[in-house]
Amino acid sequence: MFITLEGPEGSGKTSQLSAFADFLREQGYEVLTTREPGGTAIGDQIRQILVSMENKNLHPRTEIMLFLSARAQLVEQVIKPALSNGKIVVCDRYGDSTLAYQGYGHGLPLETLRKMLGFATDGLKPELTLYLDLEVEVGLLRKKKEQEWNRLDAYEAAFHRRVRQGYLTMAAAEPERWKVIDASQPKDDVQRDMRKVALEALENCKVNPRL
Repeated sequence: MFITLEGPEGSGKTSQLSAFADFLREQGYEVLTTREPGGTAIGDQIRQILVSMENKNLHPRTEIMLFLSARAQLVEQVIKPALSNGKIVVCDRYGDSTLAYQGYGHGLPLETLRKMLGFATDGLKPELTLYLDLEVEVGLLRKKKEQEWNRLDAYEAAFHRRVRQGYLTMAAAEPERWKVIDASQPKDDVQRDMRKVALEALENCKVNPRL
């Protein structure tokens, strides 16, 4: 099964990833975790360009091409081989981030982006997407406190509000894949909800652990 974590800035998905994967391993599943952009040597180099505060003039079209390049490499080098070997793959962000940030956030045509995503991912989509939802202002404040501020965080609040609304729109349109989790809860409660949803999805898809 291919599981993705999505959310606005500061939603806590990255900090939840390790414990979530460990829980699935405790249930007997083989799990591989990765992230976007990055996850490969090539992708990590691209990530440095995307997050650097020195690149504030990066055009949205350039931005999307870089994201897609990193994603194509990750799919072919990491995700597909792991899935072929029967592993669960948990990815911190994936193609839906492109639709949320470059589509709803920057206003680039969604249909064009979907076609580009299809090409970059070779049509690979997640079976389950856990969306950690949080008010924009709360999330940005968290990022500032954690001193993890980067180029994407620095967009105006209105941009981040469009991103969040885009996520909610996508989740409402595809509820069988998207599961919305309240990320304003205490960290342990968020983790509990993530685990509950994942186990239900694995059971429904008849994905058995390798005990």
